[in-house]
Amino acid sequence: MAGYAVVDVETTGLFPGGTDRIVEVAVVHVSPGGERERSWTTLLNPGRDLGPQHVHGIAAADVLGAPTFAQVAGALAELLAGRVFVAHNASFDARFVAAEYAALGFDVPVVPETCLCTMRWSGRLLPGVAPRSLAGCCAHVGIPLEGAHAALVDATATAELLAHYLRVLGTGACDADDWWRAHELAETACWPAVPVHDVGCCLRGAGAAQAAVPFLERIVERLPGTCGPAEHQEYLAMLDRALLDRFLSVREREALVALADRLGIGRTTARQLHRDYLTGLAAEAVRDGVVTEDEVVDLVGVAEMLGVDKGEALEVIEEARRDAGLGEGGAGACSGLAGCDRFRLRPGDLVVFTGDMSRPREEWMRRAAAAGLVPHPSVTKSVALVVAADPDSLSGKARKAAAYGIPIVGEGAFEEMLRRL
Repeated sequence: MAGYAVVDVETTGLFPGGTDRIVEVAVVHVSPGGERERSWTTLLNPGRDLGPQHVHGIAAADVLGAPTFAQVAGALAELLAGRVFVAHNASFDARFVAAEYAALGFDVPVVPETCLCTMRWSGRLLPGVAPRSLAGCCAHVGIPLEGAHAALVDATATAELLAHYLRVLGTGACDADDWWRAHELAETACWPAVPVHDVGCCLRGAGAAQAAVPFLERIVERLPGTCGPAEHQEYLAMLDRALLDRFLSVREREALVALADRLGIGRTTARQLHRDYLTGLAAEAVRDGVVTEDEVVDLVGVAEMLGVDKGEALEVIEEARRDAGLGEGGAGACSGLAGCDRFRLRPGDLVVFTGDMSRPREEWMRRAAAAGLVPHPSVTKSVALVVAADPDSLSGKARKAAAYGIPIVGEGAFEEMLRRL
């Protein structure tokens, strides 16, 4: 008897076989006696937006570099073959796994007869009236469950629940012929030969780890000094668009590195351009004669993203204060954004919305229209802005916007833009 493969998947939605996909999968091997043997998990790039991110907590930045299901299908098949497929609400997980394989042209024996559902068996193996949820079943028998809706966390808790069931079955307290029949069918089921690819797993937090490396450090340190003012302005214009929401997404960081490489901008030049950009922001802040605490916090925050230390940022602010007293042209002359094609959202601009947002999309569309903007259903080159649930969204709209160089911002940044309009 080979044992069990306890599975949990996190998905973009509720409907396998259509547009919804698996975004995280975990497998825990459990021996016939209930001992945990090994664990495996990875995020998956679904090639679309991530759906209810507030439920599964996966950031788009984390899956940008994750493997696709096709790339891990062979490794996953090896983990599942010959074992009983176990999950809490197994119908949901099994249908998603089977649908992903079917989309690749493989008919896998992940069917009700080879599966065991810890939710369904709770009524027979747990004392009293057990709740249906995994958290409820675990609490019922004293199994800790912290960080639910992460695939490996849920799979591990389900494995512990399975071990509890096996101990109850060992007492002979329940007729379990159908339980052992699932073993027989799983062990003899024929799995197709799914190619195994040499790809690594991707875990939660990968995007944050990548963002922790300043993108400035990824710009080539020494490049031929062939770039001139026009290239500098192009770089500053992209920087301005990337920082509209005061957040540099992984996609934006990669785009800035690629642009610097294409324009021949080395790290030393980029560092100076970043200081110029801060100088421009500081000059704008002092135009009304007052630099507020919020403006200082904003400038220091931008400086941190650009690899400029806090002391240098404060120095830039003091320089702007001094220059502001020189009269018209004093502050403007020091602006690193002078001549830069700065982004401005204006009445009549087309705005596109994408992703599962915290507020209904219809509400955002009404507010945009009330501000004089024009909500648009699709991304074209005439669109001014894309508002996404996650700036690193993998939706088709976000990918198209990135290809066109259209800024992508989150809800908070868009709300601030509406306020300014």
